[in-house]
Amino acid sequence: MGQGPSDEKVARNVSTEHLSHELALRFAKKCFTPLEITHFKDIFRSLADDQDGMQYWKEETLCRFLVIPDALGPGPLIYQMATYLGAFPFPSLAPSILTIEAMLKVVVIMTERYRTVLKRGGTDRNKLFFRSLAVFDRRMSSVYEKPPQDILESVRDQKVDTSDAVLDEARSQAAGEEPRSARGFSIDKPANEEDEEEDDDELALAALESLNAIEVFKYDQRADTKIHHAQIPVDNFRRLIMLLLVIAPLDAQESLSRHAERLTPKRIESLREVADSILWSFTPEQNAGIFYQSFNKIIPASLPYIFDGLNPLFEHFLFSKNIDLSRRKRSSTSTPMTSPAVPQVPDAPLEPLLPREGDILNLDILSQISFFIKGNNLFRRLRPLYLGADAGFSLGSIEQKVFNWRAPSILLVSGTRLSSAPEGTRERSFADTLPPKRFPDGALGNNTRGRVIFGAYIDVPWKHTHKEAIGGSGMLLFQLSPLHEVFQASTLSRDYLTFTNTGIGLGCPPPRPRNVSGMSSHTALGPVSLMLDSSLEFGVFTHDSTGGGSFHTSQNRKGDWQDRFEIEHLEIWGCGGDEEAERQRAAWAFEEREAEARRSVKMGRDKEADRALLEMAGLVGNHNASGGSMG
Repeated sequence: MGQGPSDEKVARNVSTEHLSHELALRFAKKCFTPLEITHFKDIFRSLADDQDGMQYWKEETLCRFLVIPDALGPGPLIYQMATYLGAFPFPSLAPSILTIEAMLKVVVIMTERYRTVLKRGGTDRNKLFFRSLAVFDRRMSSVYEKPPQDILESVRDQKVDTSDAVLDEARSQAAGEEPRSARGFSIDKPANEEDEEEDDDELALAALESLNAIEVFKYDQRADTKIHHAQIPVDNFRRLIMLLLVIAPLDAQESLSRHAERLTPKRIESLREVADSILWSFTPEQNAGIFYQSFNKIIPASLPYIFDGLNPLFEHFLFSKNIDLSRRKRSSTSTPMTSPAVPQVPDAPLEPLLPREGDILNLDILSQISFFIKGNNLFRRLRPLYLGADAGFSLGSIEQKVFNWRAPSILLVSGTRLSSAPEGTRERSFADTLPPKRFPDGALGNNTRGRVIFGAYIDVPWKHTHKEAIGGSGMLLFQLSPLHEVFQASTLSRDYLTFTNTGIGLGCPPPRPRNVSGMSSHTALGPVSLMLDSSLEFGVFTHDSTGGGSFHTSQNRKGDWQDRFEIEHLEIWGCGGDEEAERQRAAWAFEEREAEARRSVKMGRDKEADRALLEMAGLVGNHNASGGSMG
């Protein structure tokens, strides 16, 4: 009671730098263990540059430590992001010098450890990332490597301690030692304040709320250009996407060098093609850059996990190779007796990210899919169930290969767009089964060959659908090329997946009997749907913007379109581990035993007696004859 006025009087002249310092202290205390702080300090000190007592990291140091591949060229972007995040929660302080406090905040945000402190801003990291990548008119200068002398002097002259003493204090408090005296802050409300909710940064507000200093955020925002006036240059975002594709399968404490070794010229070209498909979903053909409106709409809808690879990448700051805990433990319990040296066992090779590549699915497409399906369900978890090039293009092959898989699966189909006027007998026969085409073709993107890739995530086991469709609300329909987009399942209709002798439908109603008088013989297509014909020769993807079907309409593209294409490759991959694969093998083995048992049934030696027995069972002979009396 009465704390507000007293806090305001005490902290009326507190600077944003001081508040930034206090936030770093709170992050160090709440988001890391004492051991992690020890590792972090060792890494920072051992690699930092020093100028007049100021330790900091430059771009070359950060990129070398994270093993950012030069072949992709994203190093300056990662450094630009870091210098912005290091100033959190005050954008007016960016670009910041990467001191130990700034780097601590960078690691906290990149690894999402801030959630333990800033619970209210848990979904706002994407906005921070946009700000860190965006270009404003006042920030067009290139990112520097060495801080200017005047900036270094201004930092040294501040009242705030920017040395790593803050980490020592946080570590001691986490270990249960006596903390420093608490401080309270309150900043005067600036005059002529305007409400700009659309530009509020929830994560920054949560940070300042934790320090009882909300008002300083609104004051600082006046010095920052509005987010809607900024844009991410297309070339910059392409380089970042290519890096994110490479680091998508990264495990905790796994070095990026293992993945960078695979960056051959052919692989880089493949990465660029996938990155372009993603870029075109932001419609860069209309603008020189990506604006926040499209960024904020497309990332949650079609790329919710695109930045997940940054988490394990920046976890490397919390494990120093210079600190050997086992050696310290042995030295503290050492005895005069010397024990024989134990030979080091080399690390077991990791299971491949993909057991084999298909004609559609490779490592780059797999990483692209991991941007909207969690990577822990994909990497080292996929099994090839059906590959058309190996098993043949028939519904019977799919039934044989896929129906015993009792876990989710992913269908991928690629092909080439058909011309507006059908060419040849097969194309005309396919066109006759469809309603007249009312919509134009979809966007070409950078793909001038007319190649398209569509797919679906199927959350239930496959089976024949004689009367009603199967599938659940976890179903996804998606396009991977030439544009990237994900269409979420809707509850307005539940015609998610049909498998009949007329083909495979996703978002299409089950086929109705065609012998009903007056009924159309055309295949029914859903508003947002993918249909593959019975011969698996042709497919059609439809997007009707009026919606109302089993999948939601596009989040970023307006209008209607329809792509009719000739199927080139078709693949179905099972999502699951060894347990699911073993179940499938057991089901196959059971079916094989049953088939063998049916084939091995033989007649006895007394053929007349066997025939009489079969006649009594009504299996052979005159089935209409009445049975004899049992009396």
